[in-house]
Amino acid sequence: MDLLDYAFMQRALIAAALVGLTAPAIGTYLVQRRQAIMGDGIGHVAMTGVALGFLLNTSPIWMATLVAVVGAVGMELIRSRGKTSGDIALAMLFYGGMAGGVMIINLAPGGSTANLTSYLFGSITTVSAEDTVTAAVLAVFVIAVTVGLRRQLFAVCQDEEFARVTGLPVRFLNLLMAVTAAVTVTVAMRIVGLLLVSAMMVIPVAAAQRVTRGFTATLSLAMLIGVLVSLSGTAATYYVNAPSGGAIVLLAIAVFVVMTAVSTPLARRRARAARAAEEVCTRDGVTV
Repeated sequence: MDLLDYAFMQRALIAAALVGLTAPAIGTYLVQRRQAIMGDGIGHVAMTGVALGFLLNTSPIWMATLVAVVGAVGMELIRSRGKTSGDIALAMLFYGGMAGGVMIINLAPGGSTANLTSYLFGSITTVSAEDTVTAAVLAVFVIAVTVGLRRQLFAVCQDEEFARVTGLPVRFLNLLMAVTAAVTVTVAMRIVGLLLVSAMMVIPVAAAQRVTRGFTATLSLAMLIGVLVSLSGTAATYYVNAPSGGAIVLLAIAVFVVMTAVSTPLARRRARAARAAEEVCTRDGVTV
């Protein structure tokens, strides 16, 4: 494979694998608690961080991480209050982040909105060695949280009140999930792009849910799907000269369609088997 002869492709494939692991990992919890849109909102806020990185002549990824974490914590605090006005506040935060990014990038020396393109839609040619190392460090944190604390996080996502009664630090775990989602956005933005990162948090999870039942199985399969489509999409863009983010998301959608087609007859077969078992139990006088 000639694409592996180039250092920039090696870095891009490593970053893509990290995206494939981390985005579905945190996305499984967000989907479980019906917060699938959160990644999109964080991506909008992270744009301000990228722009600040250019303005202050520092690392856009680390600055985006800082701003995204602050924004994610703010989103979680607004959500936890449960007020009707929370939706308006979140909308202002989302679009304010995007507008702020566009304005700040134009204040940077030699800056223009064109500089944001690779961060918005992903670009395999702009992934530097520093970006790869940063993504790897952040990915370790994401995997440690999502896999190491999966029992506690699942309990909070399933029923916050029950988790609180059992003694779990619900507020801390909610904030930790928000921070982890923010970190995941910055891991993915160089490959998938800020505007498409939410898709990688949701679509592999939705695809996995079509053929799995348990939470752990869904988490594992979603991460596997994420890695496969991320690597395949990144490799494909080497040959067709297209934005990596678009290719990865389209492949993820294709996998979802295939999983849906496969799951439909399986679901019908399971339903028939369940009805047959119920009929047998009823005939034999067994209560089910």
